[in-house]
Amino acid sequence: MPASAGRRFVILIVDDDKHTREGLQRALRARYDVRLAEDARHALEALGDGEVDVMLTDLRMPGTDGLELLRRAQALHPEVVCILLTAYGSVETAVEAMKQGAYDFLTKPVNLDHLDMLIARALRSRDMEQKNRDLERQLDSKYGFENLVGNAQAMQPVFDTIRQAAPTQATILITGASGTGKELVAHAIHRLSTRARGPFVAVHCAALSPSLLESELFGHEKGAFTGADARRKGRFEMAAGGTLFLDEIGEIDNAVQVKLLRVLEERVFERVGGNETLTADIRLIAATNRDLRQRVQEGKFREDLLYRLDVINIHMPLLRERNSDIPALCDHFLREFSEKNGKAIAGLTAEAVNLLSAYSWPGNVRELRNTIEKMVVLSHGDRLTARDVPANIREAVRGSAPGLSWGPVSLGEGSLAEAERRKILAVLDKQRGNRTRAALELGISRRTLHRKLQEYRVQGLLPGGAEQNGSDGGGERDFPS
Repeated sequence: MPASAGRRFVILIVDDDKHTREGLQRALRARYDVRLAEDARHALEALGDGEVDVMLTDLRMPGTDGLELLRRAQALHPEVVCILLTAYGSVETAVEAMKQGAYDFLTKPVNLDHLDMLIARALRSRDMEQKNRDLERQLDSKYGFENLVGNAQAMQPVFDTIRQAAPTQATILITGASGTGKELVAHAIHRLSTRARGPFVAVHCAALSPSLLESELFGHEKGAFTGADARRKGRFEMAAGGTLFLDEIGEIDNAVQVKLLRVLEERVFERVGGNETLTADIRLIAATNRDLRQRVQEGKFREDLLYRLDVINIHMPLLRERNSDIPALCDHFLREFSEKNGKAIAGLTAEAVNLLSAYSWPGNVRELRNTIEKMVVLSHGDRLTARDVPANIREAVRGSAPGLSWGPVSLGEGSLAEAERRKILAVLDKQRGNRTRAALELGISRRTLHRKLQEYRVQGLLPGGAEQNGSDGGGERDFPS
């Protein structure tokens, strides 16, 4: 581990020769905390407390030699940097030492300036590896598969497709309305893929003009256009060995579509203004909130490019189509923003969750996330209550179901499922059992309404009732009052 504030790096010197041990100690003790061991047994004891950062060990020692000590040390304490010292240096021994995990290999007599430089470089390298591991953990925490919160039936096809498609090299098209979490899905696919150690490079196509987008994607040569003062790599080069994510791909113009099609078909491209043919070693994931097939019919999107993009399709449902996931999403965002803002908030009350679950969320998961952040920042107590729910949401919920008595600012007691069930029954009662009109008022599809009735086992509204053959049942009530 890196030396914490107030603690110097610890160097363990292992050598059966007393003069060598003490000589190296004198050379290093001004900068490091130096510990000594005369053989492998004492070295392993010294490593036991987990404080050693670098181990310098002689190769030839009585009993257990330096290579065997290296193997044991690596197995027990893989974070320790190991450097071998020997008077019998050879290329073969050096290669074997490196294979076993040694950072480097020095011959005796040791050049002390070189040793000092080597230790400093080894510690920087070790700390950089630790930072990379920490970054990977942070990325997993933010973008890992487990952060795709949801148990609703509408999300199961999403999870199933991610699991199947992520380990492949197939191009993926993610569709769905704005705010449904398309980029989060792209990140999760990358983290689960064989390219996870490569870069994840995102381009938001709608934010760039056609000429800028072409240069952004493919790069340009010096002098390719006014202002091109130097060669610049494009995103295809930057994403080499990893994943390139093109968001809002339905907005790119025809010229860029042609070039993109060539990359997908031949895996080659040229920089703008250049003649050198480059290979595109990337996995492409694209996303859109547009109906690309309609864009094809309108002549605004190439049909052949659509087929190349839409090898695997993942469609993200609207938040109102996965209403049962709202409590889990609220908890997830609450933890995120409580930690980020230094707030000790234990959770949300049932009334607050019920209010949030009754809202239609036109901005989908993004709007819910922003709402929870606002509630956390402006909160006063240790729990978020219905009074913390933004006024516009409370008013929208009241207005969406005037037949229900919401109380001053809450839905009252009871579980989320029961609150949703009561709301559905109230709207159906208002519409005299007509499911088509009820679905319109609830802001959900007729199919979603039917599924909800199945989930809550509302008798009389399932197949076999007045609507079994597609009739809306006239004005007749077909559910219990």
